[in-house]
Amino acid sequence: MCRAAGPNEQEDPVSETRTTQYDWDLFVIGAGSGGVRAARTAAATGVRVAVAEDRYLGGTCVNVGCVPKKLYSYAAHFHDAFEDAGGFGWELPEAPRFDWATLRDNKVGEIKRLNGIYGRLLEGAGVNLIHGRARLLDPHTVEVAGEVHTAEKILVAAGGWPWVPEFPGSDLALTSNEVFDLERFPERFLVLGGGYIAVEFASIFNGLGSQTHLVYRGELFLRGFDQQVREFTRDQMAAKGVKLQFGTNVERIERCDGGLRVTLTSGEVLEVDAVLAATGRRPHLAGLGLEALDVELTGSGHVKVNECFETSVPSILAIGDIAGGPELTPVALAEAMHLVAHHFGDTPPAGPLDYRNIPTAVFCHPNIGTVGLSEEQARERCGAIRVYATEFRPMKHTLSGSQERCLMKLVVDDESDVVVGAHMVGEEAGEVIQGIAIAVRAGLAKADFDATVGIHPTGAEEFVTLRTVTRR
Repeated sequence: MCRAAGPNEQEDPVSETRTTQYDWDLFVIGAGSGGVRAARTAAATGVRVAVAEDRYLGGTCVNVGCVPKKLYSYAAHFHDAFEDAGGFGWELPEAPRFDWATLRDNKVGEIKRLNGIYGRLLEGAGVNLIHGRARLLDPHTVEVAGEVHTAEKILVAAGGWPWVPEFPGSDLALTSNEVFDLERFPERFLVLGGGYIAVEFASIFNGLGSQTHLVYRGELFLRGFDQQVREFTRDQMAAKGVKLQFGTNVERIERCDGGLRVTLTSGEVLEVDAVLAATGRRPHLAGLGLEALDVELTGSGHVKVNECFETSVPSILAIGDIAGGPELTPVALAEAMHLVAHHFGDTPPAGPLDYRNIPTAVFCHPNIGTVGLSEEQARERCGAIRVYATEFRPMKHTLSGSQERCLMKLVVDDESDVVVGAHMVGEEAGEVIQGIAIAVRAGLAKADFDATVGIHPTGAEEFVTLRTVTRR
């Protein structure tokens, strides 16, 4: 059963029986990953569904997030591949040259193809697509481009939006919305921030050939990740040429001849061609009309929901980045499926969505993959633990000459022998950890890992051959 969303809970006049007094059974605001999945899945149950989108189909992930980021990360990896090839006997007739316009324009074509796929998926599911920014008028009514629509339930899945702190010249900084489509490639690039986006773009532009700085006010980036993973990633990124500057911040940005002059709080002055402010994202609430309906927000500004994704106004639902859960596309998809099962399915879910052991990857160079508890979290929650960790130079680099290293790590609850965390920094870490995540999710013990025969020669086999305790 769903618990109350908060003290502002309003009584919903709609009964449990589906009614035809509204234009739609479900009206979705936002055609991103979560919104499209909810719309399609709900339509498959036979209900009438419409979705409004004012920007682009597929949301942040498809257009200015996961997809283009991964494509650009692939492009940046070619820098290493060209250098590695010599040790395997490959000789290039001339030094490889990177063309930004080719990457950028090919990316645009691929995103347009994906936009089309999303449109056809909605059409094929019988979902009515409406172009425009939707605004809530009352608990069952929205207005889009001058047209009024009524719905039994309204799902807000409008996603997040980049946030840039205010300082002199902050308007000169780019966000992740613009960085993929720059007219010219920035030979000198500065990233401000210390989260996923900052670390990934610092690696990408460094790999593409920019002289890259990462400036972060904290002592070390990727707060919340395993400490050993953070430190190992710091060392590997620095070895690849990213200039890491911790414990400082941007004081101001000014235009100068040929670029931007960036003054740091440390007093250092840098001249660059572009500054990316990767300083966080906030719920994209502007113009939705939630405040007029007294929809309750959390202290962080996200829409407050209960385990059924109902807001304090029960007919208004919310999922994804706007609702304050882990800001990951697969999480929004899982929330959409859970919501539809509860509100439109024949058999509601037995309980709330389980957010434990969600795997994630950071596409810096080298990649990070992680699932479960960090070593620090495990010490707090489990008490006695065993840590198995190894750092090594992958087999590929014995001939390539690269000094890049790999980290693999298991965190085990000592009493139960259950593997509560798995972490990797290295090539294709996300691909490896996706498989390991099944074992962690299933609650397998270290003995199960030990009993599994490895695939040789692979780096991944280290996860089933770790035998010596590194520390307790």
